[in-house]
Amino acid sequence: MSTGKHRIAIDVGGTFTDLVVSNSDGSARTLKLLSTPDDYSRAIVDGLARLFSDGTTDPKAVVSLVHAFTVATNALLTGHGAKVALITTRGFRDILEIARLRMPQLYNMDWDKPRPLVPRRLRFEIEERMDADGKVVLPLDAASVIAAVEKMRKQEVDSVAVCLLHSYINPAHEQAVMELLRQHAPELSISASHQVLPEIREYERTSTTVVNAFVKPVVDRYLASVENGVKRLGVNAPLMVMQSSGGIITADTARAFPAYCVESGPAAGAIGAAALGEMLGEANIIAFDMGGTTAKACLIEGGEPRLTDEMEVGAGINIGQRLLGGGGYLVRSPTIDLAEIGAGGGSLAWIDKGGALRVGPDSAGADPGPACYGRGGTRPTVTDANVILGFLNPSHLLDGDMPIDKMCAEDAIRIHVAQPLGLSLHEAAYGIHAVVNGAMTRAIQAVSSEIGRSPREFAMVAFGGNGAVHGATLAAHAGISDIIIPPASGVFSALGLLFACIQHRLVAVFWHDVDKVDCEALNARARQLLHDASEMMTAEGVPTAHTELHLVLEMRYAGQSSELGIPIASPIVTRQILDEVTEQFHQEHERTYGYCSRTERVQIVNLRLRARSMDRQDHLPAPSALRTQKANGASPSSSERPVYFGDKGWVTTPVIRRTALNEQPRQGPLIVEEYDTTIIVPPDASARAIAGTVRIRLDQAE
Repeated sequence: MSTGKHRIAIDVGGTFTDLVVSNSDGSARTLKLLSTPDDYSRAIVDGLARLFSDGTTDPKAVVSLVHAFTVATNALLTGHGAKVALITTRGFRDILEIARLRMPQLYNMDWDKPRPLVPRRLRFEIEERMDADGKVVLPLDAASVIAAVEKMRKQEVDSVAVCLLHSYINPAHEQAVMELLRQHAPELSISASHQVLPEIREYERTSTTVVNAFVKPVVDRYLASVENGVKRLGVNAPLMVMQSSGGIITADTARAFPAYCVESGPAAGAIGAAALGEMLGEANIIAFDMGGTTAKACLIEGGEPRLTDEMEVGAGINIGQRLLGGGGYLVRSPTIDLAEIGAGGGSLAWIDKGGALRVGPDSAGADPGPACYGRGGTRPTVTDANVILGFLNPSHLLDGDMPIDKMCAEDAIRIHVAQPLGLSLHEAAYGIHAVVNGAMTRAIQAVSSEIGRSPREFAMVAFGGNGAVHGATLAAHAGISDIIIPPASGVFSALGLLFACIQHRLVAVFWHDVDKVDCEALNARARQLLHDASEMMTAEGVPTAHTELHLVLEMRYAGQSSELGIPIASPIVTRQILDEVTEQFHQEHERTYGYCSRTERVQIVNLRLRARSMDRQDHLPAPSALRTQKANGASPSSSERPVYFGDKGWVTTPVIRRTALNEQPRQGPLIVEEYDTTIIVPPDASARAIAGTVRIRLDQAE
């Protein structure tokens, strides 16, 4: 029987699709099933049909449907996006290849830049020119635009990016080009830089707009498929989409600006971790999310996930604002500062030409999946290693929903790792486990010690299907002693979607030395942003009284190429406030980079505004309020099993359910098996249940 109104969250990953139904009575249901890479929307529709099948969830009573997806990321990683053309100002045709002149691998002579998403033959220069003040130097030549359109038609282009010089300050020429495109090629999908990214820096603006154009038709088709599928099931709630910044937007906005949603899924996990930290009184957290394909780390400081202004996709480790870049496709938009690496349960183990064991970034994905899934996979993965080591149940996962074939895992590791390296089976499996842990430790360091934060001062929230398996070991490597496993940790990113607010982020260029700023001009720019944000939120159905506005000045020392965002509490900026913000900039610069210089000129580059709904979402459900939608409800078949803990060897380890834990610490080793994840408590740690979470305490971190 239906339990009142329902809010549904859906997180689609490369291996699994996770669904959570939150009911008005405080209960929740979860479902985890394999993704369908040939059509990711199919797993969503199949999963919802299973949730609706017993009558406890009424599709007509669904009032909210929030979604995080990997379609945009996958298109960039595989190169299977739209056929894109670029229209740019004469002289800027090769900006995608010139880029920033950076090499992420300084001593690798075989490294090549990523191939531009737009080949040179599809980059068209037109006659026009604006100066840096937005004044017309050369009027737009419409004939050059029409000539470019004819060439695009012959090349069967699907989508076009329009990036003209200084359009961030005066978009008139870009707007005219868009109108000509609509007249002469209405079938084309159009992305214009003054709409996607109205900021200075030509490469960053061009790259982001091209990425938007590349994934736009793909995301449009995908969201249409999802909407049509859920409507066939009787769901009439509007589809909302998670942005990389941690806020949600309508599906129509996501269609127009899919570049904003590249890190959609990982952002949801960070938002959930921040919400959990608020409930537990933990303001400083490192969120660690390990799924089937990737592992992600995020710093949450003072209760807020750290943000960055840009990221790179397809660079081996997806990173924002790191010392080395240039290995992927740059997307400059507000993004939760994640370090993401190709290290998940499905990551493939292999031996390189030098005879060294490697893990990832390639993954077995959902099809065929790890060898132990028995779906045709023959190459060894992290999950296969964890089965052999005893960390994972050797007969099934998902409480019996997914059978496990341990012999297939043994064959894969024996043939591809153990025999070539002359190792025993368990040594080879532990080698895979250790190598992937080393790679993921790098991700944790990237969001903490690399930006001047000590991991020892943070608690770790570990989630994702494999996060609780590896979390304690990684925490020990990083010097973290407190690990928190949230309720429904295997589907926690989906749960995090329920805590996201409608949010928009706007930017206006305001490039001036601080000591020469005209406060009236700055306030006029701020008022325009506030007005635009209010209109956007009203269009999303959020009244002004329920909208929270947050202003940030992006500042730097003169001559620097990157900025730091400094919040300002007042919507009206005075000279005194500017002096206070400048001092905060010096302090943040020293904290982040290890130095500051109060004798250097300080500049404001951009004014940013975050507008978000103040409406708070439901609290995390307690484990007792969670129910799972599974095949047969199988329980763990044994109360203990041997587990290999490296230098401690094989240790007979109790296997329990979460309900067997209480507030009294229980010494490890211990395995806690749940529907959506497995929690590993090492021998040198203890575990207890507090406020719906499992808290692991390490006796001694490294």
